[in-house]
Amino acid sequence: MAGRKAGLIALFDVDGTLTAPRKVVTPKMLEFLRNLREVVTVGVVGGSDLVKITEQLGKTVIDDYDYVFSENGLVAHKNGKLIGTQSLKSFLGEEKLKEFINFTLHYIADLDIPIKRGTFIEFRSGMLNVSPIGRNLSQEERDEFEKYDKVHNIRSKMISVLREKFAHFNLTFSIGGQISFDVFPHGWDKTYCLRYLEEFHEIHFFGDKTYNGGNDYEIYESERTVGHTVTSPEDTANQSTTLFLAKQTGGA
Repeated sequence: MAGRKAGLIALFDVDGTLTAPRKVVTPKMLEFLRNLREVVTVGVVGGSDLVKITEQLGKTVIDDYDYVFSENGLVAHKNGKLIGTQSLKSFLGEEKLKEFINFTLHYIADLDIPIKRGTFIEFRSGMLNVSPIGRNLSQEERDEFEKYDKVHNIRSKMISVLREKFAHFNLTFSIGGQISFDVFPHGWDKTYCLRYLEEFHEIHFFGDKTYNGGNDYEIYESERTVGHTVTSPEDTANQSTTLFLAKQTGGA
């Protein structure tokens, strides 16, 4: 890795950027990332917990990349070693957590949508993941809800209610993936991971949900990053190749 450019890191969202939504990374993408890591430092940052990131990127994920940030960086690994954690429970306390969860479950119970399954709220180390339809879905059901949500705005309407109800909790609501949204304290979005990257003066971030309200928006807009919006894993590879690998292979 002697050919790496010092002070430069390529940082990638996972779902929709390195993989198709909730799908496993392809061998072609893994080979591309291995080649890229010869040229620049490579990190991944996802809103999901490490278990889900591992399901998508492989069992050796924390060793395959220089930095792995799960839950927006609230759980951080560098070169295979844990370097930091943060807890939502310690920030809010049990009473506020219970108040928020009770209200959210009542809202979902009264929500009239075509189907409901299970696991409507997933408690993670540094955030809550809320799914109006439930996380226990087939891929076909996920795809159908995503289409339904684009028409009926189920998630965005729910976020509006929760944001108003719990304004005093200082929470951020961020839509990610096909069926859910994340809830976490202000400042605990993906920019949280940047505190571990002080040695880098050039941070390129690649994500698919870089619009306002998407879970890549804050880090995409950060003054510390050069943001790149991608539309698919193939687009991620193409943009990264142009930026980092073309000169290495004699391209433009």
